[in-house]
Amino acid sequence: MSRYPSTLAPNTTLTKAQKSRARREPSGVFTQFQPAQIQQFKEAFQMIDHNKDGWVGESDLKEIFGSLAAELSTRRIGRGEKGVNFTMFLTMMSERLFEFDTEHELVEAFACFDENDSGLVKVDEMRRWLSDVGDRMDEREMDRLLKGPYTDRQGNFNYREWVKVLRVNEEE
Repeated sequence: MSRYPSTLAPNTTLTKAQKSRARREPSGVFTQFQPAQIQQFKEAFQMIDHNKDGWVGESDLKEIFGSLAAELSTRRIGRGEKGVNFTMFLTMMSERLFEFDTEHELVEAFACFDENDSGLVKVDEMRRWLSDVGDRMDEREMDRLLKGPYTDRQGNFNYREWVKVLRVNEEE
């Protein structure tokens, strides 16, 4: 469960000394990612931060939701709060990303279908298993997974590359 309420930012009042200390102390969240990953998150954050003030606030979210032709309710974002800065954004992303299985577990699961240990599995075989066993997927869900840059013209799904992109690589 997230430390953040349903609104975008924690509703806390810090003293001047606490604010000063918070600016001087580095956030531990930056150690959880590789520099290239942090850069990708920074680019995503900057795309959301339309007014370029370093905070994703109500006006930025209205802009994003408007471009998606979706309605943003004030109940979902709260009132009177500044929003989310990049460190808070990175913390929220890490909370979500680390809920997934580890890279090793994901590769091991796909490897059950990879008889040649090539990093590839046949799309037809994956479709059969995904539609018949366990938490069954419908055609649309399977298409989202199996049609794309990780499937070659011969009908092979490169699960090792897919897992690398899906999962934050862990330090070994």
